[in-house]
Amino acid sequence: MTMTFINLPVRDLNTAAQFYRALGFASDQADLDGDTMVFTISDSTRLVLHLRSGFESYTGVAATDTETSREVVVGLSAQSREQVDDLVDRAAVAGGQSLGPGMANGPMYMRGFRDLDGHQWSFLHLSS
Repeated sequence: MTMTFINLPVRDLNTAAQFYRALGFASDQADLDGDTMVFTISDSTRLVLHLRSGFESYTGVAATDTETSREVVVGLSAQSREQVDDLVDRAAVAGGQSLGPGMANGPMYMRGFRDLDGHQWSFLHLSS
Protein backbone atom coordinates (compact mmCIF):
# COMPACT_ATOMS: atom_id res chain seq x y z
CA MET A 1 0.00 0.00 0.00
CA THR A 2 1.22 3.51 -0.79
CA MET A 3 1.45 5.91 2.14
CA THR A 4 1.35 9.70 1.89
CA PHE A 5 3.29 11.86 4.36
CA ILE A 6 2.46 15.58 4.43
CA ASN A 7 5.39 17.40 6.08
CA LEU A 8 4.75 20.97 7.27
CA PRO A 9 6.80 23.49 9.26
CA VAL A 10 5.13 25.12 12.29
CA ARG A 11 6.11 27.93 14.63
CA ASP A 12 4.78 26.25 17.80
CA LEU A 13 4.39 22.50 17.92
CA ASN A 14 2.06 22.46 20.95
CA THR A 15 -0.33 25.01 19.44
CA ALA A 16 -0.30 23.29 16.05
CA ALA A 17 -0.95 19.93 17.73
CA GLN A 18 -4.00 21.34 19.53
CA PHE A 19 -5.29 22.76 16.25
CA TYR A 20 -5.03 19.47 14.37
CA ARG A 21 -6.52 17.51 17.25
CA ALA A 22 -9.51 19.89 17.07
CA LEU A 23 -9.97 18.75 13.46
CA GLY A 24 -10.05 15.15 14.65
CA PHE A 25 -6.56 14.13 13.53
CA ALA A 26 -5.11 11.58 15.95
CA SER A 27 -1.58 11.23 17.27
CA ASP A 28 -0.05 8.37 19.20
CA GLN A 29 2.29 10.91 20.77
CA ALA A 30 0.79 12.22 23.99
CA ASP A 31 3.76 14.51 24.58
CA LEU A 32 6.26 16.25 22.37
CA ASP A 33 9.22 14.20 21.27
CA GLY A 34 11.84 16.61 20.00
CA ASP A 35 10.75 18.91 17.21
CA THR A 36 8.40 16.61 15.26
CA MET A 37 4.90 15.23 15.79
CA VAL A 38 3.01 12.75 13.59
CA PHE A 39 -0.78 12.70 13.12
CA THR A 40 -2.93 10.09 11.44
CA ILE A 41 -5.38 11.52 8.93
CA SER A 42 -6.37 8.17 7.42
CA ASP A 43 -5.04 4.64 7.06
CA SER A 44 -2.75 5.81 4.27
CA THR A 45 -2.10 9.48 5.13
CA ARG A 46 0.04 11.01 7.88
CA LEU A 47 0.64 14.64 8.77
CA VAL A 48 4.17 15.28 10.05
CA LEU A 49 4.61 18.61 11.84
CA HIS A 50 8.14 19.92 12.30
CA LEU A 51 9.32 22.94 14.19
CA ARG A 52 10.38 25.41 11.50
CA SER A 53 14.09 25.05 12.34
CA GLY A 54 13.87 21.26 12.15
CA PHE A 55 11.99 21.43 8.85
CA GLU A 56 14.64 23.73 7.39
CA SER A 57 17.39 21.40 8.59
CA TYR A 58 15.53 18.44 7.07
CA THR A 59 14.97 20.15 3.68
CA GLY A 60 18.22 22.13 3.54
CA VAL A 61 16.41 25.33 2.53
CA ALA A 62 14.32 28.04 4.18
CA ALA A 63 10.64 27.27 4.70
CA THR A 64 8.18 29.22 2.56
CA ASP A 65 6.86 32.43 4.13
CA THR A 66 3.12 31.74 4.10
CA GLU A 67 2.39 35.45 4.60
CA THR A 68 3.65 36.20 1.09
CA SER A 69 3.49 32.96 -0.90
CA ARG A 70 2.05 29.44 -1.19
CA GLU A 71 4.17 26.45 -2.00
CA VAL A 72 1.39 23.88 -1.91
CA VAL A 73 -2.32 23.48 -1.20
CA VAL A 74 -3.07 20.30 0.71
CA GLY A 75 -6.26 18.75 -0.66
CA LEU A 76 -8.03 15.89 1.08
CA SER A 77 -11.24 14.09 0.25
CA ALA A 78 -14.22 13.90 2.58
CA GLN A 79 -17.09 11.42 2.72
CA SER A 80 -19.82 14.05 2.31
CA ARG A 81 -20.51 17.75 1.79
CA GLU A 82 -21.47 17.89 5.46
CA GLN A 83 -18.08 16.52 6.47
CA VAL A 84 -16.36 19.14 4.29
CA ASP A 85 -18.28 21.91 6.05
CA ASP A 86 -17.74 20.37 9.47
CA LEU A 87 -13.96 20.12 9.03
CA VAL A 88 -13.59 23.70 7.77
CA ASP A 89 -15.92 25.03 10.50
CA ARG A 90 -13.87 23.17 13.13
CA ALA A 91 -10.67 24.64 11.69
CA ALA A 92 -12.14 28.16 11.95
CA VAL A 93 -13.28 27.62 15.55
CA ALA A 94 -9.78 26.33 16.42
CA GLY A 95 -8.21 29.57 15.12
CA GLY A 96 -7.73 28.84 11.42
CA GLN A 97 -8.98 31.11 8.64
CA SER A 98 -11.94 29.92 6.57
CA LEU A 99 -11.53 30.78 2.90
CA GLY A 100 -15.24 31.36 2.42
CA PRO A 101 -18.32 29.35 1.62
CA GLY A 102 -18.24 26.05 -0.15
CA MET A 103 -18.00 25.93 -3.92
CA ALA A 104 -19.86 23.40 -6.04
CA ASN A 105 -18.64 22.50 -9.51
CA GLY A 106 -20.61 19.64 -10.99
CA PRO A 107 -20.16 16.62 -8.71
CA MET A 108 -17.40 18.33 -6.68
CA TYR A 109 -17.99 20.36 -3.52
CA MET A 110 -14.98 22.08 -1.92
CA ARG A 111 -14.10 24.43 0.93
CA GLY A 112 -10.74 25.62 2.16
CA PHE A 113 -8.98 27.13 5.15
CA ARG A 114 -5.55 28.27 6.28
CA ASP A 115 -4.13 26.73 9.43
CA LEU A 116 -2.40 28.63 12.24
CA ASP A 117 0.84 28.74 10.25
CA GLY A 118 -0.80 29.89 7.01
CA HIS A 119 -0.72 26.54 5.20
CA GLN A 120 -3.66 26.27 2.84
CA TRP A 121 -5.92 23.21 2.99
CA SER A 122 -8.94 22.16 0.91
CA PHE A 123 -11.47 19.49 1.72
CA LEU A 124 -13.55 18.19 -1.13
CA HIS A 125 -16.31 15.72 -1.76
CA LEU A 126 -17.04 14.10 -5.11
CA SER A 127 -20.59 12.80 -5.37
CA SER A 128 -21.23 9.79 -7.52
